[in-house]
Amino acid sequence: MNYHNPVLLKESVDGLNIKPNGVYVDVTFGGGGHSKEILSRLDEDGKLFAFDQDDDALKNTIDDPRFTLINENFRHLKSFLRLYGIKKVDGILADLGVSSHQFNEADRGFSIRFDAKLDMRMNQNDKTSAYEIINYYDEKKLADILFQYGELRNSRAIAKQIVEAREEKKIETSFELKEVLKRFLPKAKEHKILAQIFQAIRIEVNEEMDALKEFLMQTMDLLEKGGKLSVISYHSLEDRLVKRLIQKGKFEGEPEKDFYGNVSLPFKKDGKFIVPSKAEIKENNRARSAKLRIATRQ
Repeated sequence: MNYHNPVLLKESVDGLNIKPNGVYVDVTFGGGGHSKEILSRLDEDGKLFAFDQDDDALKNTIDDPRFTLINENFRHLKSFLRLYGIKKVDGILADLGVSSHQFNEADRGFSIRFDAKLDMRMNQNDKTSAYEIINYYDEKKLADILFQYGELRNSRAIAKQIVEAREEKKIETSFELKEVLKRFLPKAKEHKILAQIFQAIRIEVNEEMDALKEFLMQTMDLLEKGGKLSVISYHSLEDRLVKRLIQKGKFEGEPEKDFYGNVSLPFKKDGKFIVPSKAEIKENNRARSAKLRIATRQ
């Protein structure tokens, strides 16, 4: 089985408009699909740096003198590139979300298909897992996470149910959580609602929104003028941040203006966002919610 089937492979790498001798970064290495495609377009003077915080991804490292894999969260992008003497790059690619491998490894607890311990840590060295969030977060904090990251309107009722159930007995596995919440899971919508609940918990466990914001802000400093940003997102929360950064150079409010009232935007978007073809979705179901945005540093 493939570690990870790269989504929008050609489109996302085409979006980087690769210069053969350029310096590029793949901040979500995973199974190495996007990285291999980038390397195939570089000459012997080109360089590719990749990031992945999941130790499992290290098994997929590529034996190539032009390639360096950094076992860290992409929120530390600038600091670790600086260790290699890199202050500017020609392109950055990110394929956000969870890899197929992480979903398919039952004991990682990412998937609603398997009965596994509540974990969901992308970095297995992190202290906080899904177990701590489900069993120790107070009711209000749980409700806020489910509403904000899962976009669940009945988040308060779900949080109340979790808190009441864990007072009787700690909730240890994904199927135990499913059992606790069964009254919120009508047959026709069970999969969708569970996916939203798991998404919310996973985002909190891995601080995904904070990490994404920190990463995106660093791209403005790192990219050369004319450099490319190519980002694939899988849900509206991620996509909204990417879109706002490209459109406004910030996540809240209006773009910065100079003394004369002129707006200075860091990026220019390259056309409209791209979604996978029907053929790709048929071949790889994970691609169904993917959205690719490409921008050029001005």
